[in-house]
Amino acid sequence: MPDMKLFAGNATPELAQRIANRLYTSLGDAAVGRFSDGEVSVQINENVRGGDIFIIQSTCAPTNDNLMELVVMVDALRRASAGRITAVIPYFGYARQDRRVRSARVPITAKVVADFLSSVGVDRVLTVDLHAEQIQGFFDVPVDNVFGSPILLEDMLQQNLENPIVVSPDIGGVVRARAIAKLLNDTDMAIIDKRRPRANVSQVMHIIGDVAGRDCVLVDDMIDTGGTLCKAAEALKERGAKRVFAYATHPIFSGNAVDNIRNSVIDEVIVCDTIPLSAEIKALKNVRTLTLSGMLAEAIRRISNEESISAMFEH
Repeated sequence: MPDMKLFAGNATPELAQRIANRLYTSLGDAAVGRFSDGEVSVQINENVRGGDIFIIQSTCAPTNDNLMELVVMVDALRRASAGRITAVIPYFGYARQDRRVRSARVPITAKVVADFLSSVGVDRVLTVDLHAEQIQGFFDVPVDNVFGSPILLEDMLQQNLENPIVVSPDIGGVVRARAIAKLLNDTDMAIIDKRRPRANVSQVMHIIGDVAGRDCVLVDDMIDTGGTLCKAAEALKERGAKRVFAYATHPIFSGNAVDNIRNSVIDEVIVCDTIPLSAEIKALKNVRTLTLSGMLAEAIRRISNEESISAMFEH
């Protein structure tokens, strides 16, 4: 069996180290930096010939820099005769650009990124909670899309929730919310119906379901500016919700997210470590992080040993 080696770019160094610790190994020796003009510089400083290589790198902000680090690392490892290269992308950037709505003259950038990764020599992709699962079909190589929900669910079960109800912040998240509700002791579910006049701006219209006197658990795949989530929490509290907890896998926290969450009525925001948090977000008392390192380490181990990934999520 080829030697398994882990490498990491500069996007998620803490998560990469946690994964390495879980696997009782160390991160590979690679210098990933910049030339004086800003171009990505990569040098692999150890033998990888024939190795089973895993590169851990989210393509979060700065998205283009982190994406280029990933593809240049792949090229360097491929030219160094690596046996198999798996791109471990905890957060897959550009995933929201996955279709042409009403045939608008826009790119399908998720497909562009998939082609880019395939063309430089990625043999396999491991990612977490793709914004749209059909993005797996954009790739010409195997894609394992694992889920943060078991980690989030474990935390929910420890919250001592009183008469909980799972809430989807929009119609598109109903399937995710229903799955969580079923696992959360088959609890009730509510849906927030909203209209979005333009990107990152949402207006809560009304709530489908009775939330009065209940602990509400908002679930989503990501939090961007937090505008949607905060307005949803306001609407829930106005309808008599007792407490509001917001759970999401990917903490993008762009734009005015810090102010939105600081001034919101959300009791607690719980996210995963697919994207590093800024110092401003870390300073917020109502934001808490869960690690996916154990789950990703197990997925990497299974891929390396040619074991089933789907078996991790069978209940």
